[in-house]
Amino acid sequence: MEVFRLVFSPIEVNTYILADASGKCAVIDCGCYNRSEFNRLSLFLEKKNLTPELLLNTHCHLDHIFGNGMFLEKYGLGTWAHKLEDENRNDSKSHALLFGLSMEKPPQPSGSLNDGDTVTFGSETLQVLHVPGHTTGSLAFYSSKNGIVFTGDALFSGSIGRTDLPGGSYETLIHSIKSKLFVLPSSTIVYPGHGEASTIERELKTNPYFSNTNS
Repeated sequence: MEVFRLVFSPIEVNTYILADASGKCAVIDCGCYNRSEFNRLSLFLEKKNLTPELLLNTHCHLDHIFGNGMFLEKYGLGTWAHKLEDENRNDSKSHALLFGLSMEKPPQPSGSLNDGDTVTFGSETLQVLHVPGHTTGSLAFYSSKNGIVFTGDALFSGSIGRTDLPGGSYETLIHSIKSKLFVLPSSTIVYPGHGEASTIERELKTNPYFSNTNS
């Protein structure tokens, strides 16, 4: 599997494109804020000869779903997210105003995902991990075959997601990371919703929220 990262919007969210050998691909967190940014994404897919088959959301805070409507319009693919993210999705338009931003009401998802589910595109399969704490319905997507996990805003390189927004809980997030992410092989590459990639081993050893807790 090839993994590509594009950064979009004033909030600088990571949009990931995951491609199998045939060019079939999945997109995680389409954060394109406007038509110009979405054109950059679609041109990237075209130049790489990639065909989208799946759109996923780690969670439905506004910055992670800016481009969902445009993606549905062009590719006919609605997103898949946890059912508990309905409130965040429905509130995203008004939430954008708090950041001095604007957005159209995002479309309804194609379906919902739960812990332990799997999703497929082309020859690749991702396992769905429920990692609440940043939001109640936060998900991570793990490929054991490729040794990679997409953690959304649960776990970052050297940090964790904020927990002061509706549905957030510090204790819940710490538990989620320890019980769902830190049990993955230490060599697993962590692709977060913002910032640079890391590894499970690095976060266990150096993340200030965990490095002194012998987790």
